[in-house]
Amino acid sequence: MTTATTTTASARVIRDYDKPLWRRLLLTREAAIVGLLIVVAVVAATSIRGFGQPITLTYLLLDIAPILLIALPMTLIMITGEIDLSVGSMVGLSSVVTGALVQGGLPFEIAALAALAVGIVGGAFNGFLVTVVGLPSLAVTIGTLALYRGLAVGLLGTAAVTDFPEFWSDLAKAKIAGTPIPVITIPFLVLVAVFAVLLHFTPFGRGVYAVGLSKDAAHFSGVHVERTKLVLFVLSGAVAAFAGIFYTLRYGSARGDNATGLELQVIAAVVLGGVSVFGGRGKIYGVIAAAFLIGALASALRLVNVTSDVINIITGTLLVISVVAASVLAWLQKARRRPGRTPAGAGTTAPGAPMDAATAASPDERNEQ
Repeated sequence: MTTATTTTASARVIRDYDKPLWRRLLLTREAAIVGLLIVVAVVAATSIRGFGQPITLTYLLLDIAPILLIALPMTLIMITGEIDLSVGSMVGLSSVVTGALVQGGLPFEIAALAALAVGIVGGAFNGFLVTVVGLPSLAVTIGTLALYRGLAVGLLGTAAVTDFPEFWSDLAKAKIAGTPIPVITIPFLVLVAVFAVLLHFTPFGRGVYAVGLSKDAAHFSGVHVERTKLVLFVLSGAVAAFAGIFYTLRYGSARGDNATGLELQVIAAVVLGGVSVFGGRGKIYGVIAAAFLIGALASALRLVNVTSDVINIITGTLLVISVVAASVLAWLQKARRRPGRTPAGAGTTAPGAPMDAATAASPDERNEQ
């Protein structure tokens, strides 16, 4: 058993590094999105009046901050092959909880902590239904999307809470001294560091990739599949609640319909950023680049008076092209491989040998597909 596993690991390592470093870094979907972002930014800055001004960057970051925040845990969830469609409703629910408690006389800090607790409970509820009950995450989170939105609307009705402490409202829209960069960028960068290390440099992250590649193989390799998914759903709920608090302060209003449809923008950024809808591949930096690309396109098009409907069409087209292109490339790679051909130096896997979690979860190999 040990020999077979070692042979498998050796074969996989050889395949991971049989191409030059520049090809493994540049010929990826993530690198393509980064390149497209640079092209869009340069073209827009040189051809659209006002795009290159610092205030455009400020509002771009403020606009996409909730998407960037929620996309971090969503990336890990989708790498495992699951999805969380309830994040937009959780943003609205946490906004309403914050507003209702402040309206009831509680200090804003206590209300915000309560909203975070609601996000954790909501994420744990999703995770429980998916991991313990065994329901598909798509069906579960469609249900909780409606449930959390219904609770948000039910708590406040059609009313809105707008009386929040001036200190916190100003902080949500404040900029780092001497720069056009909003303060919200600081907690975002902290979360980026946490999720990047968690995904790419820890056994937990390797387990996330392993679950996406094969739940059965991951289980037999010692990965706690259910616990991994539960943790990710809890993180998703907590970050969505944090985004809801920021959303409330940024717009100065707690309403039951806040952030309606936000989940679609988050999923668009994650998929466009190179995360496979089938699980098993994806990187944090590609998702961040995709969120900036969507935001930059929207900002540029608004500056030339393009309507939001056309912007949504363009975003949807990019998303469809991204998914189709990934499928076409995978098909071409399979067609290129002739039966009986194996890479030079590659070993063979003994029949029945279990897949090692560390090698099964290798993101580099998955990114070659």
